[in-house]
Amino acid sequence: MTDPQEAASLGREAESLAKAMLTRAGYSIVEANKRTAGGELDLIAWDGDILVFVEVKARGRQDYGSPEEAVDLRKQKRLAQAAAAYLAEMGQPQPPCRFDVVAVEYGSGPPRMRHLKDAFRPE
Repeated sequence: MTDPQEAASLGREAESLAKAMLTRAGYSIVEANKRTAGGELDLIAWDGDILVFVEVKARGRQDYGSPEEAVDLRKQKRLAQAAAAYLAEMGQPQPPCRFDVVAVEYGSGPPRMRHLKDAFRPE
């Protein structure tokens, strides 16, 4: 998919699907597309007393690998910077946190979704 508008539309739809899935799983969504000094965070939610930073990745084709493969080390570092900036805005005390990834694959039939809890830990 090379059309930027189509990619943006796919991303918005994937985030909407991810929000609905996480809400059904008992998460409380507190922010969506939050811009911080460190970058953008797709979703921020509470899972009990754990603050979860959720990266949503979608793919319409398998040419570029699975959605979660796009959350490489470079992307993980950017997400960690954005999360650190968000936590700095919150002040003290800072809650326990983790990073999840929601992968959404489009193809024939309904989208397939995978929720990877604690998908990575920043160094």
